[in-house]
Formats: sequence, C-alpha cells, structure tokens
Amino acid sequence: MKIKESGMPDREIWEGFFSPASILKTLQINKNIKDVVEFGCGYGTFTIPATQVIRGNLFAFDIEPEMVATTKKEALVKGVKNIKVIVRDLMADGTGLKPGIVDYVMLFNILHLDNPIILLHEANRILSNKGKIGIIHWNYDPSTPRGPSMDIRPKPEQCIELAYQAGFVNPKQFDLKPYHYGIVMSKKITNKHY
Repeated sequence: MKIKESGMPDREIWEGFFSPASILKTLQINKNIKDVVEFGCGYGTFTIPATQVIRGNLFAFDIEPEMVATTKKEALVKGVKNIKVIVRDLMADGTGLKPGIVDYVMLFNILHLDNPIILLHEANRILSNKGKIGIIHWNYDPSTPRGPSMDIRPKPEQCIELAYQAGFVNPKQFDLKPYHYGIVMSKKITNKHY
C-alpha cells in the first residue's frame, strides 16, 4: 500500500533540508549500533550515511522501485557493501525479517500514512530487547516549504503515543532545525514468567 502523498521534493531540495551525519548522531545511530532497518529509504539521504557509522548491515526498504534504484546506485558510487536495498510493501507484507534481530529501526518522514501503528508494531517485532526506533517528521507547521498536508501530518505527541501503544518507552525529543523534529524511543522489555 503506497502511503499518502507527502509532497516529496526533488532530491536536491530534499537533501538541502538535512545534515544527515549530525541528525544520525543526535538520534543515537553510531558505532555501538550493529544492524539497522530503514522503513522508506527514499533517495537514500540517511541510508548511506548510516551505513558508514554502524557496525553491521542496513536493510533499506521502499515501496517505490525508483527510490530503491536510486539508493542502490548511491551505495555503489560510495562503495557501500553493508547494505541490502529491497522493494517491499511494508504495510501489507512487513519486512520479512526474523524477530529480534536488529538494533535500530529508522522511521523517517513516514508516519503520516494510514495506520502507522502497523509499522511501529513491525519495528517492535524485529528489534532486539535493547533496540530503539528513531522517528523524524516534519514540524506541525503550515509554513514549512514542503511536507505532507497538515491534515495528515503527525504532531510529535501523536508519534510518541502511537509508539507507546506499539511497545516503546522513554521518548527523547529533538528539534531538527529548520523543518523537522526527531524522537528516539526504546523497546519496552517485558519480564516474561514461564
């Protein structure tokens, strides 16, 4: 299922909105992280920089074949080997990954879709017990130059509440100037008694 139109600008404009290395550091993606999954890689704006700081592999998913092709090409140009870029409908099919195998899931500019809880549950399923999610989204501000329409654009507190419902805790929120916010949350560890 393709998500709602978000007003994705051309690549050059899009990449001008971010300092990926700085944002990844703020959102706690670093050499202590082994394997990462990205839901909706787009142009690979964060994908390629993330592969350069993590210890393991990055699985990048997107429903758009053109975005997957762009990210694969960028990985090839940069000589990135620790990446697998996959065309997949995450809403309908999930990631297809085994439970509990990754350390971090990137949910960047994607939670404006219908039923975002589906993606958050899938993130929880594939994360290890010490796993984290990182969320980036457009500020809830009609003066931003692009982004989803205000009627589908989630506020930070909405993303946090949905993540709580999907089994995440300890939100940390960041202002990712000029147009975005970021959130990091940890997978809630449950003590199961057998």
